[in-house]
Amino acid sequence: MQSENRLFDDFVKMVNGVAGTMAGAGREAESSMRERMREWIGGMDFVGRDEFDAVKAMASAARDENEILKSRIAALEAKVAGPPSGAKRQAKPKPASGAERPEAKP
Repeated sequence: MQSENRLFDDFVKMVNGVAGTMAGAGREAESSMRERMREWIGGMDFVGRDEFDAVKAMASAARDENEILKSRIAALEAKVAGPPSGAKRQAKPKPASGAERPEAKP
């Protein structure tokens, strides 16, 4: 059964209109805030995920290459330096007789 009171019907229509307007204003405010946040974050020079991943891969490759070069340098330094200073040197065997010695030139 419908109410025949027009005042009540008008009040319900007005509340529905206000609710719709408020919902629209909320959506507009949210959209505006998102746009402002994008501009603010964009001005802070943040990088995207794809750029970050590319730089991360480059840094990892550089670290790997650095480790390889460190090991090569260590090997070359060891080769140039000879045996470690703490190692005992082997004595050369002395000749058994005087005939095997090289003669001194006058």
